[in-house]
Amino acid sequence: MLACTPALNWRDVRPPDSGVAALFPCKPDRFSRSVPLAGATVPMVLMSCSAVSANFALGYAEMVDPTRATLALTELRAAATGNISGRITAQTPLAMNGMTPNALAERLTIEGQRDDGRTISEQAAFFTKGRRVYQASIVADKIDVDAANTFFAALKLEP
Repeated sequence: MLACTPALNWRDVRPPDSGVAALFPCKPDRFSRSVPLAGATVPMVLMSCSAVSANFALGYAEMVDPTRATLALTELRAAATGNISGRITAQTPLAMNGMTPNALAERLTIEGQRDDGRTISEQAAFFTKGRRVYQASIVADKIDVDAANTFFAALKLEP
């Protein structure tokens, strides 16, 4: 049913340098820039698009030192929460084939506020594989539960 929704044109996206496959409801744009993360400046790629009044995104970076992955996830989580002046209202452990085990591999629900005081919601997943750290997220005034479940369930690490 969800695949037939005209506003959601689901497509398989496999960025060549990412090691991950995702399903986006729109054609994502690709952005790249160097960011400070876990004590180093690393290139970070962001795939992002908007559909049904929501922004869908997948970001990933390769750490120079794989032992810094937990710190990187901590910083990514803090930024996701801080960007919407939010607080985490739910967290669920995240497991997927091929991921590097990490206590911070979770799917979070974050409730926050826009600058004008209106509420905003975010769901975000954080995980690692080797030296790579990942963040997948949806941000909207009200997140479509079916679209969110489709987006997060389709995330797959490639061998």
